[in-house]
Amino acid sequence: MASAPSAEVLAKLTPVLTKRWLSPEAWKIDVYERLDGYAALRKAVDYHPDELIAFMKESGHRGRGGAGFPVGMKWAFIPQNDGKPHYLVVNADEGEPGTCKDLPLMMNDPHSLIEGIIIACYAVRAERAFVYVRGEAIHAARRLRNAVAEAKAKGYLGENILGKGFNLEVVIHSGAGAYICGEETALLDSLEGFRGQPRLRPPFPATHGLYASPTVINNVGSIASVPHIVLGGADWWKSLGSENAAGTMIYSLSGRVKNPGQYECGMGITLNELLELAGGMEDGHNLKFWTPGGSSTPMLTAEHADVPLDFDSVTKAGSILGTTAMMIFSDQDCPVYNSYRWIVFYAHESCGKCTPCREGNYWMTRVYRRILSGQGTHADLDTLLDACDNLLGRSFCGLGDGATSCVTSSLKYFKQDYLDYIEGRRKPLLKASDLVGAH
Repeated sequence: MASAPSAEVLAKLTPVLTKRWLSPEAWKIDVYERLDGYAALRKAVDYHPDELIAFMKESGHRGRGGAGFPVGMKWAFIPQNDGKPHYLVVNADEGEPGTCKDLPLMMNDPHSLIEGIIIACYAVRAERAFVYVRGEAIHAARRLRNAVAEAKAKGYLGENILGKGFNLEVVIHSGAGAYICGEETALLDSLEGFRGQPRLRPPFPATHGLYASPTVINNVGSIASVPHIVLGGADWWKSLGSENAAGTMIYSLSGRVKNPGQYECGMGITLNELLELAGGMEDGHNLKFWTPGGSSTPMLTAEHADVPLDFDSVTKAGSILGTTAMMIFSDQDCPVYNSYRWIVFYAHESCGKCTPCREGNYWMTRVYRRILSGQGTHADLDTLLDACDNLLGRSFCGLGDGATSCVTSSLKYFKQDYLDYIEGRRKPLLKASDLVGAH
């Protein structure tokens, strides 16, 4: 039986984005309006767009998509009075292994995203917005399209919104299930009807984004937070997080925990506190390694379980907060095999545009198969590190960089596990026949 969390830790649960999730039919606009829905929009349109951008800067709100870039600063990059149309693109292509916070948000509270979109578009003077939804998320796309129709019927979308002379159309676009389209410039190419592949930068999307026009690209959580920040105020939002990371974050716990799921807490909570909220580790399992933000972030160990989970603290610990996808592994899990499975994923999902990612992940997959089948050599470890050295910083986009994280971090903390396979102390997990014709 899972042990109950202490009152001190339980108090760290801070439902803001998740506060409506358990309300009956929370995805319907009538329910949303009864629970403060679209009140933030009415407040926002009474301000000048530049004032809204300045307010968002003051709030300290940082992107929830992985990089943690300040949202207000990104909005401010959009040039004004340039004679070009401006666009907002919401990245809802949640494809990072372990990540699962945007999908329930879109399913349970789609109007918070729609309201955030309207406020953001008002601030950056955009009259068209696109939500790029991962192709497999069929039900979420339906919920969003229904929410757009409801908002339009109520006068929150369309022409002359709330009588302020502001026009906006929102398009819900379903992708085709390509991981690469989570990279923002590949997403733009896909939206334009091209094959999803990253673009060379500069120029950056802020000036040459969708259809070569100024474009803001934000994650679902980044935009869905906006109405709450507008209603609560900048100081309130900053009070919920840590010193350099304002607000709350939805932490997604999966793996060897008793109660996996979404836990929304103020930025700066620790893994040990989250594990307490989740009822602890599964019986008979002890924490061995974990990812703070999905498979593209360097894994950490049990020694890092008290690191504050905010952007700067996790970076100092040697990883990246990323998408706060906490995949929890125990002493009964193998870091070598897990790294292999992730590299198989990256090899499969590489768009093939650049040689380091296309070839590096392919060859690392073969090296891992050799090690896990008992055919590996000590030189294979140097080969893996050499491949990562040619990937990191040399790939066309950040997704190639992310593929190296599991390899380098597992070798840093668990080199002995690799040596146990190579030197015959551990039973092979793969068959030697798996090496024949390996892809």
